[in-house]
Amino acid sequence: MDDQRVGDLPPGFSFDPTDEELVLYYLKSKIAANLPFNIPHLHFSSSDPSQLNERALWSKNQWYFFSQVKENNNRATGRGYWKELNMNEPIILKNCGEKEKIIGIKKYFVYYITTNIHEQVQTNWIMEEFHLKRENEKLLEWVVCRVHESKNNSERITCDDNDEIELSALDEVFLSLDDDQEQEEISFPY
Repeated sequence: MDDQRVGDLPPGFSFDPTDEELVLYYLKSKIAANLPFNIPHLHFSSSDPSQLNERALWSKNQWYFFSQVKENNNRATGRGYWKELNMNEPIILKNCGEKEKIIGIKKYFVYYITTNIHEQVQTNWIMEEFHLKRENEKLLEWVVCRVHESKNNSERITCDDNDEIELSALDEVFLSLDDDQEQEEISFPY
């Protein structure tokens, strides 16, 4: 299936930027108001994962958008909030002369749905928020965000001896094939 939301890319090309490209090419160009590619600007209040499909740039099951944030800004949406995981990762430009150069920071967030005042439910939605390395503190800062749903689909099953073993979906498929083979032999032509 082709990416319908990516824009005017030639056939066979897809939008799949590296972390360095997101910071140096897209974010830096957005700040300079010279962006040749159409990544939309969204407010966090409208960046609920269920609403991104209609508003953000979509490619390869990932959504991209720009936003403006304040330091320690609340990233609340209509149905929940993005909680920072405190796993900041430097974006390093390699092959920059003799030493590597830090050009930005990537912050990780997970989305929580608020069911009532005292109860929040963690979802599989992950957001990577890219910041350009700042020389001076600003009230508002542009960031570029990449959102995707984590594929952690492991389930718990119970064995005959009542020990719980965690299997992936692929393991369960292989185990179900073993059950099918006991009932019916599969033969391959020579």
